[in-house]
Amino acid sequence: MGDKKQGFAFFVEKNDAGKRLDTLIAATLPHLSRNTAIRLIRQGIIRVDGVSKKPGFRVRAGQNIAGELPNPAPKGLQPEPIPLDVLFEDAFCLVINKKPGMVVHPSPGHDTGTLVNGIIYHYPEVAGVGGTPLRPGIVHRIDKDTSGLLLVAKTEQAHRHLTLQFKKRMVHKSYLGFVHGIPPAETGRITLSIGRHATHRKKMSAAAVSRSREAETLWRVQERFDRIALLEFVIKTGRTHQIRVHCAAIGHPIIGDPVYGLKKPQKLFLNSPEKAALIKTVHRQMLHAWRMEFRHPATESPIKIEAPLPEDMVCFRNALREKPSSSTQDGSPSINRNK
Repeated sequence: MGDKKQGFAFFVEKNDAGKRLDTLIAATLPHLSRNTAIRLIRQGIIRVDGVSKKPGFRVRAGQNIAGELPNPAPKGLQPEPIPLDVLFEDAFCLVINKKPGMVVHPSPGHDTGTLVNGIIYHYPEVAGVGGTPLRPGIVHRIDKDTSGLLLVAKTEQAHRHLTLQFKKRMVHKSYLGFVHGIPPAETGRITLSIGRHATHRKKMSAAAVSRSREAETLWRVQERFDRIALLEFVIKTGRTHQIRVHCAAIGHPIIGDPVYGLKKPQKLFLNSPEKAALIKTVHRQMLHAWRMEFRHPATESPIKIEAPLPEDMVCFRNALREKPSSSTQDGSPSINRNK
């Protein structure tokens, strides 16, 4: 198959003893950049004698270094006439309401059909902005199956300004999501650190893992249903899969989440065939980037944008409203690590 990764292994020579692990990898595999080597080492994909090390680890002669090379990235970025739902636009930036199921930028397995392919078709001036060829103008991330707001820079100056706002946590983002179970309070705060999963490198975890980073999510109940709730989330940090990981960690996973959600959620509704059938119709995590506030990169004036719920979430909510909310929580997950 073309998507298989290529493994490699070699022993450290005497004249390479004492070198940094990341430097040696980049020198031994010249087609691999040092930044990529650092990322693979930190993710535990490249190991020394089968053990994860830090990029600055000083190697010793005779040690075995092995790992997997990432799939090659797409060779070119082609403009494509993909329709975009633009909610804000001027000469410096634009805000797009991304539909669920759309990948933001090209990556292995997603050479075409991404949001970026559409952006450079409609806005060719964005190509090259930010210095990363396959992610022109992109200043933050949103998961493929999460819908909602994505901020894009149209100039280098705007890209630097907006990137700095995200780094300094000056951008305020809130999400809407359907979760399993009814929280016992109106509001809550989750402060569980997040890091790469110990055994599944594509997953994140709120358990005690190495190199975890602090993360904070605020939540508020917007609407209650029968063993389901619609929550608003405000993220104070921007960790990978943060809301999805935090919700799973407190016992209220996002409905439809294929990675952190329930494996057979319909079992929660054995006494309600209609609800069980409704849950089966969900084919993505019910999470939407709803509101965003940032400073305009040229004028510094505050910009506030809101993206309406996508059709699938509206239909899901309407179906839930057809049945009166239940006060019982039998079969519901319950919060157990809320702060």
